[in-house]
Amino acid sequence: FAMQECYVQNTAREYAKIYAAEAEPLEGFGEAPEIIPIFLVHRPANNIPYATVEEELVGEFVKYSVRDGKEVNCLRRDSEAGQKCCTFQHWVYEKTGGNLLVTDLQGVGMKLTDVGIATVAKGYKGFKGNCSVSFIDQFRALHQCNKYCEMLGLKSLRSTHQKQRKAAPMKSKNLPNSSAIKKPVPKKAREPRDFISSEH
Repeated sequence: FAMQECYVQNTAREYAKIYAAEAEPLEGFGEAPEIIPIFLVHRPANNIPYATVEEELVGEFVKYSVRDGKEVNCLRRDSEAGQKCCTFQHWVYEKTGGNLLVTDLQGVGMKLTDVGIATVAKGYKGFKGNCSVSFIDQFRALHQCNKYCEMLGLKSLRSTHQKQRKAAPMKSKNLPNSSAIKKPVPKKAREPRDFISSEH
């Protein structure tokens, strides 16, 4: 579990570095969110031989997004950090062709930690996340673009989601196996976090 936590957070950190490199030079964008590194420590003499270590974040800890893509509070929608986190999610979603989403963004100001990643069921380029694929569908349905999405030239997800919803019934008639079509998970069936076992 500790190894998977490091793998997920440090993978998300690499995406955040690329996002910052693209976003920060844009006029008026300013500072981009940073996902802090997390390190795996082996303690062979300890009962629990593995632990994770990361920088201590001091200040007001805010959840800018939750695992299922819903808004937690107005700080997500109204604060600069919250809007830039939403844009980061949109940027990753678009860059990976809708196959990967960094979620559960939380931290102090622009420094984030304990993030999650959702991937499509088969994974993305050999990487499987630790959150349910349903989070990707929910993000696509709930995301509202802001000025930072516009600065980066990201495509609105509203029209894409509406087209997919209209097209889904027609596709289900033509496909022999309807289980291939992704269906939204009912609210009651959602778990706080559906961990996918690590293959490492």
